[in-house]
Amino acid sequence: MQAALVSQAATAAFKPALKTRASRSGAVQVKAVASVEQAAAAPQGSSDDPLMLRALRGEAVERPPVWMMRQAGRYMKVYQELCKKHTTFRERSENVDIAVEVSLQPWRAFQPDGVILFSDILTPITGMNIPFDITAGKGPIIPDPIRTMEAVDKVTPLNPEECVPFVGEALRRLRAEVGNEAAVLGFVGAPFTLATYIVEGGMSKSYTQIKKLMFTEPAVLHALLQKLADAVITYIKYQHDAGAQVVQIFDSWAAQLSPQDYDVFCAPYLKYIIAEAKKQCPDLPIILYISNSGALIERMAACNPDIISLCHTVDIKEGIQRAGTQFAFQGNMDSGVLFGSHEMIEQRVRETAKAAKDLGVRHIMNLGHGINQFTPEENAAHFFKVCKELRYADL
Repeated sequence: MQAALVSQAATAAFKPALKTRASRSGAVQVKAVASVEQAAAAPQGSSDDPLMLRALRGEAVERPPVWMMRQAGRYMKVYQELCKKHTTFRERSENVDIAVEVSLQPWRAFQPDGVILFSDILTPITGMNIPFDITAGKGPIIPDPIRTMEAVDKVTPLNPEECVPFVGEALRRLRAEVGNEAAVLGFVGAPFTLATYIVEGGMSKSYTQIKKLMFTEPAVLHALLQKLADAVITYIKYQHDAGAQVVQIFDSWAAQLSPQDYDVFCAPYLKYIIAEAKKQCPDLPIILYISNSGALIERMAACNPDIISLCHTVDIKEGIQRAGTQFAFQGNMDSGVLFGSHEMIEQRVRETAKAAKDLGVRHIMNLGHGINQFTPEENAAHFFKVCKELRYADL
């Protein structure tokens, strides 16, 4: 696929040459750009939609949209002050007023092109009869890990309207607050990643319990994964209906599996979720993110998301070439660069954006991992400033 540069008369915006993925029913539709001349003649600013949605549709845009994973949270002084009054994560994420306030803190500070709901991937599992808590210093804790078929049988279907109504209300408020100035993002955990917490009982470095279950009683794990997959589909639709304009799937721990085990315990459920979500929400772009995903790029592409979020361990050009230029891409600057000088941040931002532009793909600027909690806030501000001042015509 070839990149098309719009003429200077058309504000030097950039429009990737795109083709519709005919193999996927209900996919986000994009029209092919047959020539540079057609791209130059395309109407500029014809849509009032947020920049992120326009870029994902393949419309001519002057720069890539930008947001950061974990952009709301611990590195911001205003969040640290809020935590002194509201001391638990679940209070901050499950109280609508507080969740909306935290979600909007980086929006007010940096004006990113995406505002993501402040929540947690485990938030909906309480509605599936799986109690959990999140404690400072320990992270998520599942007091009754699920490791038997009897325990799986007690897991109930998810009804978000009843168990997490605060999520829907927070999304509606965010849409009303930011209007068309930014896209509102929701997110979900993928079945395998959710299962790691549920089976392990919390965080793990060795994943001993879930791998023991995989290789001794795989039927138990598959039964749990299927229930989680059904719940994730329901949760995606709920977020979409409440106002989420893009949804990211986090399969954060999928790279802890060998590729052959990923094919058994991750891929089938991701494919199922994405296909079913697209049937129910055909206008909803879906991002797939896996941390340390270098060995899994082709397998991520086979799951057919709209956007593949590349982690920083993958060379962006190699990742795009391996997955295929029919996808949009997100990422993938190393979050560690934000500890560097302003000059280094600008250099890496430009290199990342240029690499995506050179291959003619739709691109969302982001980090390859969530921002580190100790990142200097002024450096995060500089990252956003550079990204928003960036112009494709200057790369």
